[in-house]
Amino acid sequence: MKAISRTSTIMCVAAIAVVLVALPTQLAAQAVATKSSRGGGPAMQWSIQVKGVDAGDEELPYFFQVAIYENLLEELNKTEQFKQVFRDGDRNASGVSSLLVLQTTIEKYVPGSETRRAVTTVSGATKLSVRAQLLTRDGKVVLESKVNGNVRFFGDNLRATQNLARNIAKEIKQGRWDLANAPSPGNS
Repeated sequence: MKAISRTSTIMCVAAIAVVLVALPTQLAAQAVATKSSRGGGPAMQWSIQVKGVDAGDEELPYFFQVAIYENLLEELNKTEQFKQVFRDGDRNASGVSSLLVLQTTIEKYVPGSETRRAVTTVSGATKLSVRAQLLTRDGKVVLESKVNGNVRFFGDNLRATQNLARNIAKEIKQGRWDLANAPSPGNS
């Protein structure tokens, strides 16, 4: 009786050990499969280069342009959708065959007032509206969208740039890219 009990205990311990060894490997494989299926499949193979923000015809303060740009880099990295996120002018991007380029042009800017927002909820909003274009290296548009960012109630005016960058990254992540004419990732 003791021999059977000892044997079954050893078998239970061995089974638990096998499960503990196999489970992390299986979970890692599932995580990779889930990550590669996000954003329509091939998006994980692309890298992106973020061009400087074009103020267009608007008189947007330079620090707003810089804030939008820096927030875009941060938000695009957070999406984990791209292999790499390159800054404008980064020489390392020239060697990447599967590169998309993000161009952002300001279409409308309403400065707003932090003081007016603090006093009343109906005025003082800072508003930004941009045209965001995702292009292939050779200039073919694969996604184009008008995106807004604003701060209506509490917070400083630069919070509108954070909201705008988050909305652009969300649009790219959820958008349907027209990659029909683009070279496939990994091919030039």
